[in-house]
Amino acid sequence: MCILFVALQTHPLFPLIICANRDEFHHRPTEAAHFWPTSSNSNKLLAGKDLEAGGTWLGVNQQGKIAGLTNIRAPELNQNDMRSRGELVLKALEDDAINYDWLQLHSRFYNPFNLLFGDEKQLQCFNSRSQTLTQLNPGFHSISNGALDDIWPKMARGTLAIEQHIAGNTRPDVDALLSIMTDNTQAPDEGLPQTGVSLEWERHLSSIYIQHQEYGTRSTSIILKDKQGKVHFTEVRYDGKGRNLGRDEFTIVTNE
Repeated sequence: MCILFVALQTHPLFPLIICANRDEFHHRPTEAAHFWPTSSNSNKLLAGKDLEAGGTWLGVNQQGKIAGLTNIRAPELNQNDMRSRGELVLKALEDDAINYDWLQLHSRFYNPFNLLFGDEKQLQCFNSRSQTLTQLNPGFHSISNGALDDIWPKMARGTLAIEQHIAGNTRPDVDALLSIMTDNTQAPDEGLPQTGVSLEWERHLSSIYIQHQEYGTRSTSIILKDKQGKVHFTEVRYDGKGRNLGRDEFTIVTNE
């Protein structure tokens, strides 16, 4: 996952809204969002699946808990023998015991990451590089490949667009949110962060939606959780040329 936008307790009908883009190499095998087989109907899991390592980047469970992950871009810290970060999303959705102590103890087994987890009552973000766990306050937030609410151009651009949309509409419009998430506007060079990659790649990665034949936005997910606890989940998938590969809609009536 490359970027997550969160609107927490900002809409009277939908206390939690998440808009997310997953950026990944196009050759990495992936299964579209679906309900995963489980031995318990009380904790169904809705998520896409990374078929290479078996984890996921974003998901929702039957209790209405949400978890999502972004990689922290720090090439100098990456190691080849680490565990797959997609395991952490599954852990957050399957195990209510995940907390700061567990994350602090186990995060060293993974390359740097941000893990967002919880629900509209308590939504938290753990940054493995700084070893901090932050509870999100009501409002608008963004998480990309640095720290929570960093002022990167694409984070500021997306947050403002989502804030304006929510403020101007009685109900959030999924198609309008998808349009925001497919904004491929690149930042000017003077606004680019310095994350350890080449200038050419900083430019490619500076847009909300990344279109590149090798690495780019593979899917967009829009999650709307209403006051009754019902979760509406939309996923749209793309190829390396930016073509739409399919769209799926799901609804979860939670066990809250």
